[in-house]
Amino acid sequence: MRSAVVVGTGLIGTSVALALSRRGVRVHLDDADTTAARAAEAVGAGTLDAPEGKVDLAVLAVPPAHIGAVLARAQANRLAHAYTDVASVKERPHDEIRAVGGDPSSYIGGHPLAGGERSGPLAARADLFEGRLWVLTPSARTDREVLNRGLELVSLCGAVPVLMDTDAHDRAVALTSHAPHLISSLMAARLADAESELVRVSGQGLRDITRIAAGEPALWSDILEANAEAVADVLDAYAADLNRVTAALRALDSSRPAERARAAADLDDVLRRGNQGHARVPHKQGTRPAEYLPVPVVIPDQPGALARLFSAVSAAGVNIEDVRIEHSHDEPRGLVELLVERSAVAQALRVVDANGWSLREEEPLPANP
Repeated sequence: MRSAVVVGTGLIGTSVALALSRRGVRVHLDDADTTAARAAEAVGAGTLDAPEGKVDLAVLAVPPAHIGAVLARAQANRLAHAYTDVASVKERPHDEIRAVGGDPSSYIGGHPLAGGERSGPLAARADLFEGRLWVLTPSARTDREVLNRGLELVSLCGAVPVLMDTDAHDRAVALTSHAPHLISSLMAARLADAESELVRVSGQGLRDITRIAAGEPALWSDILEANAEAVADVLDAYAADLNRVTAALRALDSSRPAERARAAADLDDVLRRGNQGHARVPHKQGTRPAEYLPVPVVIPDQPGALARLFSAVSAAGVNIEDVRIEHSHDEPRGLVELLVERSAVAQALRVVDANGWSLREEEPLPANP
C-alpha cells in the first residue's frame, strides 16, 4: 500500500494514520472538523493536501450512522480503489450502504478492538493496534482485492485479523463491549448524587468497574442505537441475574433457615459463574493465559516516582502486565500494585527492596525471596 485517505481524525482515525505513516504510506487526512484535522497533521499523522488521484485505500473513521452516506460520497468522487471503516457496529453500515446506492464490491467492514479513555487526535498513538484483534466483515459482494487491501491495513497497523459475518460481530460486541459500557455507566450513575463522604472511600474495584463510563456520551449513544437489539438481549439476561441476586440478598435476613440457605446458594452460584466467565476472557494475542500476582509498593507522591519505579523494575527484566494505583487521602504517598507473572514476583520484590521502596505492611518482603 502506497497511499491512503483517512476520513475522520479522532482517536482511532488519527491512530490509523500514524501507524500507516510510520510504515511509509502517504496518508491524506479529511475531516469536517478542521481543528481536529490540523491537530492530526501537526502530530505527524499525514497531510491535509488532497490526493492527486485515487488512493489505494480510504479508511472511514466516522460514527456508524454516517458510514453509508460518507462511503457513497467518497465512491462518487472516486476517492479510492478500496474502502473500509473502523466502526464498532457492522450490520447497520452494510445495510445503509445498499440503501444509499453505494458499491459494496469495493467496501469491507472493519473494526479494530482498541481504544482509550481519552478521545481526539492528540490522544492518538501509532502503536494503539499492536497485538490487538481487528475484525473484518467482507460481504458476499466484496472483491478479493478489497479483502486483501483490508488485510494489508491490519498488518501495517500491527493488529491480528479476524474474519466474521456482520451479525456475529454485532452480537459479539454487544456481549463484550456495548452492554459492559452501559453496565459501567449504570454503576457510575449511582455516584452522581451520592453523599461526598461515601464517594470519598472509593477503592480500586469501583475505579475498575466505572472506568469505561467516562466514554463520550454522544458517540456511545450512536453506537448503542446502531446495535440496540443485540445489546438489549444481553441486558435481558443480565437483568434476570440481577433480580435473582437482589432477591437472594433480601432473603438472607429471612427467619426461615431453608430460605436463607437457598439465598446463600444463589449468591454462591452467581459468584462462581463470574469466576468461570472471567477465566474465559482472552489474554494477550498469541500467548497462553498466565497468572498475574500483585507486588504492592508504597511510594512517595512526588514527580518522577512512578517513572523511577517502572524503570528499575523493567531494567531487571520484569514485565509489568498491569498497574493499579491508589492515592492516600491523608498522606503524601500512594499505593502502587504491579501485576507481574508468578515467576517474576521474587525478582520484582528484590528490585523494590534494593531501591528502598516500602511494601505494604500486611504483605512484608519474604526473608529469602
